[in-house]
Amino acid sequence: MAAAGVVSGKIIYEQEGVYIHSSFGKANDQDSLISGTLRVLEKDSSSVVEWTQAPKERAHRGSERLNSYEAEWDMVNTVSFKKKPHTNGDAPSHRNGKSKWSFLFSLTDLKSIKQNKEGMGWSYLVFCLKDDVILPALHFHQGDSKLLIDSLEKYVVLCESAQDKRTLLVNCQNKSLSQSFENLLDEPAYGLIQKIKKDPYTATMVGFSKVTNYIFDSLRGSDPSAHQRPPSEMADFLSDAIPGLKINQQEEPGFEVITRIDLGERPVVQRREPVSLEEWTKNIDSEGRILNVDNMKQMIFRGGLSHALRKQAWKFLLGYFPWDSTKEERTELQKQKTDEYFRMKLQWKSVSEEQEKRNSRLRDYRSLIEKDVNRTDRTNKFYEGQDNPGLILLHDILMTYCMYDFDLGYVQGMSDLLSPVLYVMENEVDAFWCFASYMDQMHQNFEEQMQGMKTQLIQLSTLLRLLDSGFCSYLESQDSGYLYFCFRWLLIRFKREFSFLDILRLWEVMWTELPCKNFHLLLCCAILESEKQQIMEKHYGFNEILKHINELSMKIDVEDVLCKAEAISLQMVKCKELPQAVCEILGLQDSEVTTPDSDIGEDENVGMTSCPTSSFYSNSLPVLAASEARDDNPPEISVSPNVSRLTPA
Repeated sequence: MAAAGVVSGKIIYEQEGVYIHSSFGKANDQDSLISGTLRVLEKDSSSVVEWTQAPKERAHRGSERLNSYEAEWDMVNTVSFKKKPHTNGDAPSHRNGKSKWSFLFSLTDLKSIKQNKEGMGWSYLVFCLKDDVILPALHFHQGDSKLLIDSLEKYVVLCESAQDKRTLLVNCQNKSLSQSFENLLDEPAYGLIQKIKKDPYTATMVGFSKVTNYIFDSLRGSDPSAHQRPPSEMADFLSDAIPGLKINQQEEPGFEVITRIDLGERPVVQRREPVSLEEWTKNIDSEGRILNVDNMKQMIFRGGLSHALRKQAWKFLLGYFPWDSTKEERTELQKQKTDEYFRMKLQWKSVSEEQEKRNSRLRDYRSLIEKDVNRTDRTNKFYEGQDNPGLILLHDILMTYCMYDFDLGYVQGMSDLLSPVLYVMENEVDAFWCFASYMDQMHQNFEEQMQGMKTQLIQLSTLLRLLDSGFCSYLESQDSGYLYFCFRWLLIRFKREFSFLDILRLWEVMWTELPCKNFHLLLCCAILESEKQQIMEKHYGFNEILKHINELSMKIDVEDVLCKAEAISLQMVKCKELPQAVCEILGLQDSEVTTPDSDIGEDENVGMTSCPTSSFYSNSLPVLAASEARDDNPPEISVSPNVSRLTPA
């Protein structure tokens, strides 16, 4: 413990009327009540708790208060922790005029927090450190300690002790997955996780490096041998800390040795204009059925939708409305779904406070939802303001989803998937059922064992190795071969990587399920290919790669990425010797199989799969064959009379 000093930083929390009772038997003795102001501060990459008794001259100026002393509590981010010298086991000594009660400790050394019994006078908290040092109790004379606990939970994980519900344990391992999601998706306004390296990106979004450092710190807390772990081993910590995410090539199905294959020339593709309301209307018959669904999906894939059309079209793309349904059938379906929605909503609305206290799962779901909703992206006017109706609807829909799928419940990140859907639908019921359909696709991403995330990371690694084995080898040399830095991209489908309007475009394109299965993995490949040169030329290591990928957020051109990803899919589908594993990932049909053996000549192929093109590729597609000698400015190929390169509508 170090002597408390003056520490400055960004104030996150502040509470006056926080006292230390220096003499428990003299509650009315002013000298036994040491008043203070408790603050939570952010400062660079550090994290400390400090208390300093105010000089007596300051206390005289505040004589109207309960006591003649004033103290300050400062909680800031600091990496170092120094113990203050003790004398024969007594309380910390005071130097340079400092109060004998002054102390300083790092949040990384916090072991537990003990709370008072409910209804027993002023609320108080007692901090216990990992070296079993117990600090003086903090009594909250003018307010509740709950706000402090809420503030601390943005920096450390807290959970009730099984032995004593009044005791909150720090960095409990059974909450590592939930906190990983929370810190992964946290907004910058809520501060950085302890011990994060100073990151210039905090003005927008902190990102995946927060998860890495959070997990590293949480494991340090429970594993003393990990305190001196070198940075090169942080990838192991990451895979260990998220249940089920660790990938073992020897045990996991889906791994296949990918030898170097000539994929041929990569075509250049252009995007078209968004599908207009007029084009949509022309493809509807007299009873309201959508005609030529495949053609409509191709048009949406190549250009997206005009915003005025999204409210109608998304219901079909997400499976809420069947493509072959009539207008009358859809009206009847909406009536049924409205009744079903409000029945589920009534279930949680009618739960009393007493009932909720006895239902820990529902209580936890509500708590997580409220935290996540408060972190909703406010850059869109639909969600501006703390009491905005859009935020209230987000909360209600997510709570109702917990009734719809109580086993899965709520996990941080789900609100990211809902907010664009609610924005487009502008209707509570329609937004819920579209979201529920979307969650049917995304369900595995949020399951506790994370099998869906693990499978996608394996598949992404397989695709990237086929495209660029050299880049994959470099990433492996930097402990980044399992592409954990793409975790957030996959978890919430790029929601935090693109602007709000761009994500509307990207999602509606992906929902067409064209041009192949797992197109979102090709989008990842397209982004990584674009960043390959900088990563390799600047010799980025594990942490630098995380930081660089994190800083791409809001800087990626959505139309450019869509063009590159489609071009990659065309390149792969035209390859006559595509590995079986890749064909399965992309959902391409098998045909005769022969695979090149690494010990035989180039002309001898054994076990390679020739994958025929899908119906999507059988239609004429606007492409321009690419070659090494091609023009730097290739001529544009028209798709329709109105083709142009577009920004989101």
